[in-house]
Amino acid sequence: MTDNLCIALVQCELVWEQPAENRKHLLHLLDDLASETDLVVFPEMFATGFSMQVEKCAEAMDGESVQWMKRLAADRRLVVAGSLMIREHGNFFNRFIFVYPEGKMEYYDKRHLFSMGEEHLHFTGGQTRKLIQIKSFRILPQVCYDLRFPVFSRNRQDYDLLINTANWPAPRRGAWKTLLKARAIENQSYVVGINRIGRDANGINYVGDTCFVDPKGKVMVAAEDKKEQIITAKLSKDSLERFRNNFRVLPDADDFQLT
Repeated sequence: MTDNLCIALVQCELVWEQPAENRKHLLHLLDDLASETDLVVFPEMFATGFSMQVEKCAEAMDGESVQWMKRLAADRRLVVAGSLMIREHGNFFNRFIFVYPEGKMEYYDKRHLFSMGEEHLHFTGGQTRKLIQIKSFRILPQVCYDLRFPVFSRNRQDYDLLINTANWPAPRRGAWKTLLKARAIENQSYVVGINRIGRDANGINYVGDTCFVDPKGKVMVAAEDKKEQIITAKLSKDSLERFRNNFRVLPDADDFQLT
């Protein structure tokens, strides 16, 4: 029997530029996390909110937030994931980090920087399309704005789950919901979207819309609007493979090269 993957998504408020407060709050929210969870995912820039104050707020890969993720992964015996503002070799990255219970780390640097929010003026965009393996699931990690670019998301028959961690504003929630479903349908993949709630220091409102979408574009589980909560789902690799075998779309996709 092929592995199932049990995922928990944390929809929460974020305290602006206060990593210690955010880490403390997330630990409190995780008190009731199910013991069978394989992976827990936090929103984009979960330690700071979507701040551009890189000199003030960015941490190194051996900084306290990453160390906290390592301790949490080891203590709970699961994979912990979320994006952080990272300083490395004189550059700053919006880095989606996955930490395994044994201490191994993998990460993806956000490729599509949100120029309308001046993210491109403060951060360096990632250049590598990264795949993460958890159990039998091949995972394509993305960060927020990446969701709008279908060529970058195109399934080359090399992933089973797309995970997007975001700070996606309330006025564009319709696009968020539509694009999550579109990415699932066109790529015959599970899609997971994790978003924050509340209001940030720039006056931007977030309502959440955190959800799981199945490969047919149907929402499996969705969080309530404007509510802090953890939603969970168990994804079936067997069901995914049966669907792909019975409705063989991916082998007919166009070939292309992404530069």
